[in-house]
Amino acid sequence: MRVRRIRGLSVVIGVAMAAATSAQAPSATALAAKVDAHYNHLHTLTAHFTERYRGMGIDRTETGTLTLSKPGRMRWAYDAPLGKIFVLDGKSAVSYTPGDSQALRTPAKQLDDLRSPLRFLLGHTEIAKELDGLTMTLVNGGYTLSGVPKGMQQTVQLIGITVDGAGQISAMRVVETDGAETSFAFSEIHENVAMPDSDFEFTPPPGVTIIDGVAPI
Repeated sequence: MRVRRIRGLSVVIGVAMAAATSAQAPSATALAAKVDAHYNHLHTLTAHFTERYRGMGIDRTETGTLTLSKPGRMRWAYDAPLGKIFVLDGKSAVSYTPGDSQALRTPAKQLDDLRSPLRFLLGHTEIAKELDGLTMTLVNGGYTLSGVPKGMQQTVQLIGITVDGAGQISAMRVVETDGAETSFAFSEIHENVAMPDSDFEFTPPPGVTIIDGVAPI
């Protein structure tokens, strides 16, 4: 009889804990709205990033500093490899790798780059409208919102955005339709810090010309 009571009590406790966890976890749309509210009140953001690409027999890790500024400006300045840069001034993006004789410029509207999903943080954010098939999963004490970014269905199979309970983004994972995967982890995040407009201007090194084209990943 005592064993049955203990087992019964264990079941009751387990059900209660599961119910409590379910009650505490927000829905995907509610969490997306919280992320929207967080970033819609920001004007600028800087963070250290670690970018890892795995696909086609390649496993590459790069690091650097990400800078965002409204409206529509973004800068990825790499320290490994040093000098690699990707700058979006709101109208066009320029991508340059040290040692190249050319830098590639792409109109923002035609940009098909795995770093570009973060552009939705640079305007009036509505994640639920940006990602088709929005879902949410619990991960390491936080949450991951997943879906397919509109306009990138031909190249991107899934994007996952990991956030905390306050709606701040700590990581992003992009899975392409060919199975290649790129992940970004963000740390040392600083919000609403002053930054000059020149941070989003690209000045080519001596001997480097800017050509129009499609920016590489």
